[in-house]
Amino acid sequence: MGEERIVALEDITLSFEKGKIYCLLGTSGSGKSTLLNLLAGLEKPTSGSIMFKGKPLEALNETQLALYRQRYVGFVFQSYNLLATLSALENVTLPLIFRKVPKRKRIASAKAMLKAVGLSHRARHKPSELSGGQQQRVSIARAFINDPQVIFADEPTGNLDTKTTFEMMDMITGIARERNQTLVIVTHDTEISSYADRVISIRDGAVESIVDNEIRRDIYEEN
Repeated sequence: MGEERIVALEDITLSFEKGKIYCLLGTSGSGKSTLLNLLAGLEKPTSGSIMFKGKPLEALNETQLALYRQRYVGFVFQSYNLLATLSALENVTLPLIFRKVPKRKRIASAKAMLKAVGLSHRARHKPSELSGGQQQRVSIARAFINDPQVIFADEPTGNLDTKTTFEMMDMITGIARERNQTLVIVTHDTEISSYADRVISIRDGAVESIVDNEIRRDIYEEN
């Protein structure tokens, strides 16, 4: 920024396995959202490398990055990011339109996805006619509609009450596990982190700790 050099992330080495759920945990300004943006190909690192299926993301141009996100990635946002003029069904079909899926097939797929998140009866409603929890269900359906290999969820429950938060987390993690997809959740909430197989704590742009929840669950079950 100008002549000032700001280090958002520094000296981070991580690996993510297929079918696992990860949590990037940290306070505001810790660098966790920047890390997610880099993994998602929304930003490019000034140094280092981000490898996906053996290929460096930083070497891809904008068109190639768009294809990477289209084919392999799904997003769940805190603010839902639904198009206000479209119905729930139309919002969910959008990723399939970009992949040139025939209309009849994409509508059938979107209906099935809305049924999976419990919103079949609200398919024709627009975002303004839905509650926050219902809007997030539409967002989740849209994220999973392409059957992506990786789902990135950036503070997915930040605008929801406690009861709805746990409902959404059960839903997101349940679908990801059922489909053997990798899920990366960004949050500042330690309760949300309990859903992850591995919790990566970020502080001041660096990895502070990595806790394997799978091992903790195994120990608990043995006792």
